[in-house]
Amino acid sequence: MRRLLAPVLFVVLLALGGCIWIDSYFLPPPEDTAQELYEAGVAAMNEKDYGDAQEYFSKLKDRFPFSPFSLKGELALGDAYFLDGDYVFALDAYKEFEALHPSNENIPYVLYQIANTDMSMFRTIDRRQENVKEGLEYLYRLKETYPQSQYAEAATDMIAKGRRILAEHEIFVADFFWRTDQYGPAWHRYQYVVENFSDIPDLREYAIKRAEYSYFEYQKTLSEEERLRVQGSWTRWLKQWL
Repeated sequence: MRRLLAPVLFVVLLALGGCIWIDSYFLPPPEDTAQELYEAGVAAMNEKDYGDAQEYFSKLKDRFPFSPFSLKGELALGDAYFLDGDYVFALDAYKEFEALHPSNENIPYVLYQIANTDMSMFRTIDRRQENVKEGLEYLYRLKETYPQSQYAEAATDMIAKGRRILAEHEIFVADFFWRTDQYGPAWHRYQYVVENFSDIPDLREYAIKRAEYSYFEYQKTLSEEERLRVQGSWTRWLKQWL
């Protein structure tokens, strides 16, 4: 009897092993859990493999939208894009997080990172500075809504940086008008700097002098009636700012 059982058991075990091998070969592997995807993303971030981190956090967001790990992964996805220099995708991720979780404790950080991403998109002073303007709006919101946050304090230096960029852009445009003998537009641009950037004294002082020069050149292009009208407004303006 034992002699008969041994071959039978061997055949059964062989069949079971074959089934296991077939299953492992043909059936898809079990999916990662939310925690495993999050931890894999964090590990990739630590290794600075930001592309892999984006993939893990994106899978986590798509497969487990209601998991607590997905909430952390959404924020980490923005960081992965930001650190990889993919600023457009980073902005989308941070803004989506703010829209979906407006009362989350990490919102001060999110507002700061939106501004930080906008500022990081600055390239040259001659371009339109829409991202810098948007970044400043988020920084003002951060300081007004969360004044006690550590990020509100850090926002102060970034605000100063952003405002200087905007002032330098206005000066660049005004100087272009000056160089091309468009003294009226130059005068108005210099006036704008004087009136809106008193916190940047070196550029304001430059703008005051240039405004005066461009005003007198502009006067030469006007009729007598126009000259008298502009002269009155210019005198009042100059007294106000000197």
